[in-house]
Amino acid sequence: MYDIEKKNINLKDFHMDAQDHSYVEELTQIDKNDSEQLLNVGVDILEKGRAGTFIQKDRSVIHCKSMQEGVEIMGISQAVSTYDWLQNYVWKNIDPDTDEFTAQAKEIPHEGYFIRALPGVKLENPIQSCLYIAKDGFSQNVHNIMIAEEGSEIHIINGCATAPHLHTGLHVGVSEFFIKKGAKVTFTMIHDWGKNISVRPRTVTHVEQGGTLISNYISLKPVGSLQMFPTTYLDGEGAIALFNSVLVAGKGSHLDVGSRVVLNAPQTRAEIISRGITSGGTIIARGDMTGKYPGIKAHLECKGLILNNGLMHAIPELRAYVPGVEMSHEAAVGKIDQREIEYLMARGLDEDQAVSTIVRGFLNVDIKGLPQSLKTKLDKAISETQKDMM
Repeated sequence: MYDIEKKNINLKDFHMDAQDHSYVEELTQIDKNDSEQLLNVGVDILEKGRAGTFIQKDRSVIHCKSMQEGVEIMGISQAVSTYDWLQNYVWKNIDPDTDEFTAQAKEIPHEGYFIRALPGVKLENPIQSCLYIAKDGFSQNVHNIMIAEEGSEIHIINGCATAPHLHTGLHVGVSEFFIKKGAKVTFTMIHDWGKNISVRPRTVTHVEQGGTLISNYISLKPVGSLQMFPTTYLDGEGAIALFNSVLVAGKGSHLDVGSRVVLNAPQTRAEIISRGITSGGTIIARGDMTGKYPGIKAHLECKGLILNNGLMHAIPELRAYVPGVEMSHEAAVGKIDQREIEYLMARGLDEDQAVSTIVRGFLNVDIKGLPQSLKTKLDKAISETQKDMM
């Protein structure tokens, strides 16, 4: 699968052990340097307008609580010991022998979150979670389970980051999501890893009848090597999956990012929208859709922009096994059109301002389901990113 400029990782290069960190009752008690990193990925340390919080530092759950009735949030080890029935979900979507990373997450686990919305519960505010690495050279192996019970609606803001002093590190994240009949999940990931950090998420989601998954992925800051290809199965009639991603790869960054959706039932619908800018790094943008039932609708769109060289490789794939499907894709890779620059310069902007305006417009994709406070932070991050690239 990952055969284009594959970035090999030697797991023996990373530590599997780390010290335990103390639990903090209030996020305001977290070390200032850590709290600044958390803020950068959408965590509100005052927890205003949040339905719950999960924070993990290295292998320790340092803060975890639910602030709305009908929502359960805890570390995965506590959840497994609390609910016998959870064994029916753990490693159900993903085989631990899928690759060396899933195998390591099974053999040497370092917690992870359990989030569950009870039947019919509809959250007004998002749940925030953060997986944070503070120990240099540490391999953080987490296993996450999210269950949206029948008729529930939840929004999770998942920020991942590393301490400023880190030179190297590895994050292995196995996530299994279960979206029951009529449930809706909006899952927004904001990642700020670091120039030499390797990241290997492995995610599989099953969506039942009438269920909806909206997945937003934002990576604007440098990352050494990122490789992710989440798979979603639309198993029930009328199920929907919408994926949005915004990617920036500076010099030295290697992003191999994509999404796969398998439409297994009638009237299912899927959309994958990707925007990527390389200013010296590599972006491999994958999209894969499989239609297995008449009447399904699926659209895949990937657009890439190249600044200051780099590699932008779009790989759209559509598969249909029956007649009566409606599937389409659009992919485009290029540079900024000189005519656009000249148009803006004719209206009073200098060349740098014109290029900056075009880049900002390209990155500003309308991402569904974001709280206004997070939209404001993203606008600021995009503004800072475009300045760095210029």
